[in-house]
Amino acid sequence: MTDPFNPYLPEVATILETVQETHNIKTFRVRFDDEAKMAAFTFEPGQVGQLSAPGIGESTFVINSPPTRMDYLQFSVMRAGEVTTRLHGLTAGDKVGVRAPLGKPFPYEDMKGKDIVFVGGGIGMAPLRTLFLYMLDNRADYGNITLLYGARSPADMAFSAELPEWTSRKDVNTTLTIDREADGWEHKVGLIPNVLLEIAPKPENCVAVTCGPPIMIKFTLEALKKLEFADEQIFTTLEKRMKCGIGICGRCNIGSSYVCVDGPVYSYAQLKALPNEL
Repeated sequence: MTDPFNPYLPEVATILETVQETHNIKTFRVRFDDEAKMAAFTFEPGQVGQLSAPGIGESTFVINSPPTRMDYLQFSVMRAGEVTTRLHGLTAGDKVGVRAPLGKPFPYEDMKGKDIVFVGGGIGMAPLRTLFLYMLDNRADYGNITLLYGARSPADMAFSAELPEWTSRKDVNTTLTIDREADGWEHKVGLIPNVLLEIAPKPENCVAVTCGPPIMIKFTLEALKKLEFADEQIFTTLEKRMKCGIGICGRCNIGSSYVCVDGPVYSYAQLKALPNEL
């Protein structure tokens, strides 16, 4: 929870549970030690938090549990540097610091009544998960929901414990794909942008939300344009560019836009108006 008097001061939280999603992605479910602050805490889908490892530092991660499920806050961490390596060494009962919520959310209110297409790759499913689950918990507010989630291999797919439910739901069109054939894999094989073109969602009254590795996003955007999605109908999130989270340090800027203040959620139309620094 962000302290209104000192926005740099993290709230102490306890890790309730961890899930080893892949060889380098670990999920943390945490609660603030101050139960009154936990009860008062609110956020919106797409907002992020700074998760800190005591004595090491902090990094930005989306809150990938939905605000409709507040037993804990969930963060999924890909091991990539000193802070994330330290976090990966923590387990249930350990303490972390949390500064949240930060940034602007997905425009989920504006999406009501529309069809939604989620396109996620690898750890990029984490930012989509919060919005995806929020929409499932408010299913009547949204039209057809399509989820395309892919990774290099089955072992690289995060949230694998949830995938059977997502693929079996009758009110969601879920497609899973991997880059290359693998023993026992019963779903699609192919690169995400190519599979997206096969699925061919219609752009009418539809919004596309995508997140994943930069190269995947590049070709996914091209695929969406081939499917005649307008720039204003496509959204992504750039939380990995965030540093201080409150617009002070200036390290997340893209031209005149500060990701921690103006984002991390952007439409493709907004991104195209900014310098090409991604």
